[in-house]
Amino acid sequence: MITLKDKVGYGFGDMASSMFWKIFGMYLAFFYTEVFGISAVAAGTMFLITRLWDSFYDIFVGIAADRTKTQWGRYRPYLLWFAVPFAVMGVFMFFVPNFGSGGKLVYAYITYSLMMIVYSTINVPYASLLSVMSSDPNERNVLSSYRMTFAFIGSFITFMLLQPLVDYFGRGGARSVAEDISTEPMAWTKAVAIISAICVVFFYLCFRNTKERVVEIDQSEKASIKKDLRLLMRNKPWWILIATGLAALLFNALRDTVAVFYFKYHIIDNFRMQATGWTLTTIYFLIGQAANILGVVIAPSLSSKYGKKNTYITAMVIAAFLSCGFFIVDNVTGIMILQIAISICAGYVLPLLWSMFSDICEHQELTTGRRTSGLIFSSSSMSQKIGWAIGPAMVLWIMAAFGYVKPEGLTTVVQPDSAIFGMRLLFSILPAIACLLAALGMIFYPLSDKKVKENAVELDKKRAGK
Repeated sequence: MITLKDKVGYGFGDMASSMFWKIFGMYLAFFYTEVFGISAVAAGTMFLITRLWDSFYDIFVGIAADRTKTQWGRYRPYLLWFAVPFAVMGVFMFFVPNFGSGGKLVYAYITYSLMMIVYSTINVPYASLLSVMSSDPNERNVLSSYRMTFAFIGSFITFMLLQPLVDYFGRGGARSVAEDISTEPMAWTKAVAIISAICVVFFYLCFRNTKERVVEIDQSEKASIKKDLRLLMRNKPWWILIATGLAALLFNALRDTVAVFYFKYHIIDNFRMQATGWTLTTIYFLIGQAANILGVVIAPSLSSKYGKKNTYITAMVIAAFLSCGFFIVDNVTGIMILQIAISICAGYVLPLLWSMFSDICEHQELTTGRRTSGLIFSSSSMSQKIGWAIGPAMVLWIMAAFGYVKPEGLTTVVQPDSAIFGMRLLFSILPAIACLLAALGMIFYPLSDKKVKENAVELDKKRAGK
């Protein structure tokens, strides 16, 4: 029986991961181009190359985690072992060395690649933990909702802290053109260091307050990696979920990456809340996270009533329609209203994805006798990485193709109309297309809620027999 301690403890893990993932998604492209000082094309290419090869590293982490045996279980130990390396690499990634352009680019490739490796090594086992905390599909839905709720709370904390911290440490230093956030390099390093320390605490709380309960039917040590990979390649629901998950994550990656540029150059974000130091960009992100949490909260009840598949498709279609509205609406009130509505849909969809990957673990164990949770969840992480590899790369490449001009030092830059048009496309139409692709893929997903429950009952009988 899953307790509140389990639910909250499990949530702490993604709270930590999400604090950094949101920095990657919302601020990293801005950091590399306007703080670190490399070109948009170079940064986009780096995102694509490093995240693509790192996404396949996730598979090896999953395989290793499935074969890990300790007194704490298979997956929990990674939260303890890699929490500090996670924080350390985060700080190094946001440090700007005193190198030339070539040296900086090499440094960025090395530190970003190492950070992604450490991120995978802690996040893949964490995601896999969901499938062994409970064998009940409804309890896994609840755990997944707790996970995403805490993830969005972590993101909320990041957005509340990062920009004010950067501005605080950057007093007297360089400022970006629209005065939206400091571009003083050490200010970013110090701000990220504080957030990194918070992440270590949350990872430890997740390790301490969770428990692995589910034991697979086939505990043979002779199962080969080749066999596990072959079984996975034959898993039809896995292929479909990978494809639709990739499209959904691409939707988030596009709109999140371009948001800072969109507000800075199109909306002209000169607003600053005196009490907190928040800009319109920060408020936009905070409103989105709050709406995400609302979507996560309503996900279990709606999916129980209408089914995961149907509500996933509905949410993606609504999000696609609303995203197109960003191309037409350019006043702040309208943008914030659209952000709330779209973020509720996005918040609803993400816990469903993670819950469905747990369903696939059950399906594979029932049909093959092998429960390779680490391998299956590493594939979900792989689709996430690929989505976030293609998304930011597309944003920076398209911006460059439409004439984006990178500021040099404190030089005032007015972007050409073509660059603004490209940002508007990236903020609206292109994410909408990704949403529709996600909805289309889910139509072919074969595991209905009825089938998932039948699988769970059958597996419980077999485990009882063992």
